[in-house]
Amino acid sequence: MTENSLNEQFTALHEHRVQTMNPVDLDINIRQREYLVAHANRDAFPKPGDKVPDFTLPDVDGGSVVLAELLVKGPVVLVFFRFAGCPACNIALPYYERALYPELAARGATLLALSPQVPEKLGEIKTRHNLSFHIASDTDNRLGKHFGIVFSPTEEARANAEAKGSNMGETTGTGTWELPMPAVIVIGQDGVIRYADVSPDWLVRTEAGDILAALEPALS
Repeated sequence: MTENSLNEQFTALHEHRVQTMNPVDLDINIRQREYLVAHANRDAFPKPGDKVPDFTLPDVDGGSVVLAELLVKGPVVLVFFRFAGCPACNIALPYYERALYPELAARGATLLALSPQVPEKLGEIKTRHNLSFHIASDTDNRLGKHFGIVFSPTEEARANAEAKGSNMGETTGTGTWELPMPAVIVIGQDGVIRYADVSPDWLVRTEAGDILAALEPALS
C-alpha cells in the first residue's frame, strides 16, 4: 500500500483538528499560520548559490556534528523543524525516515534535522520514532537566524498558550519563544546551497521526492 504524501498527511491532521479541537484554539492556530505566510520576509530566506558557513552543533546522541566533516562524505540535506513535541514534526520526521533517509544514504548524502530545542529534550523525538539520521540542536537558533527562518508567535497565539499554562521557552529549554519555520536546504560538497524550500505555514512541508530531485545536481 502506497503511503500518503507528507502534505496529504498534514491535510488529514488539520481535518482531524477541525473535528476535535476547541474552535477558538483552532482559529488562533490558523490565524498564526496565515500571519506567517503573509508577513514572512522571503528575501531573507536561503537561496541556491548561497555559501553556508561551517558549523558545529550538539548531536542529541552526544558529541557534535560538524558540517565540514559531513561534506567530506557527500552532500548534506538540512531539515529544520520546531521541537520534539510538535505534532506536525512527529509526522514529518518519521515520513522522512521512511521516504527519504534510505535514498539519501544510498547516494552518499547525509540527512541532518535541526531544532533549537536543547539536546536533552530534543532527543525524545529520535527515541520515539527510532530515527536513523542525525538530529542536532541549533543552539540559540544561530543557524536558523543566519538563514532568516526564525519567527516569534503573534501576541494572540502567545497569550492563548500562556493562558493554558504553556511556555515555549520552558518546552524547548531555550527560554525564548523563537522557533524556525520548517525548511529543507540541500548543500553541495563545496558548501554551496543547491536547493532551499522554506514553509512559513508549518502544515506545508517539502515532499521527499522534491528533495531527491534537487539532490541529483549536487551529486554530479
